[in-house]
Amino acid sequence: MILISACLAGRNVKYNGSNNAVPWLCEWIERHKEQVLLVCPEVMGGLQTPRLPAEIQFLEANSGAVPEKRRVVNKAGEDVTEQFLLGAEKVLELVKQHHITSAILKANSPSCSGFYIYDGTFSGTKVKGQGITAALLMEHGVRVYSEEMLTPDLLEELKA
Repeated sequence: MILISACLAGRNVKYNGSNNAVPWLCEWIERHKEQVLLVCPEVMGGLQTPRLPAEIQFLEANSGAVPEKRRVVNKAGEDVTEQFLLGAEKVLELVKQHHITSAILKANSPSCSGFYIYDGTFSGTKVKGQGITAALLMEHGVRVYSEEMLTPDLLEELKA
């Protein structure tokens, strides 16, 4: 089974109420739905759709993915770290329950990105880093990919 961000599958769970559908991926999911688990950690953590955009802020320089050294705030300055952490924990429970080893997660997301995130200033600047859920999954041995690196061949390999 492969874990996939629900927004990539066309579910309207993105912060602004829309999605990040990848048409060919949506078609693949439809043909292989018994081998796919769709999740949105932010919704699973209790955040509404639509909601204000959120970004990770680092409390110390070079703190990286250390949970105690970062917080997630929305554009109004409200701390939504607890909701992000709760969603990540719920996703991890599903991963363990279904013995999932691979995930296709939304690039640049404060929850799902495995590689780059926005820098916490809401300026559109990206920095190397991982979203809250992606970091937790990677700590537990899950291979994380983004839709940007996804190919039909890779999907077939992950499904096998």
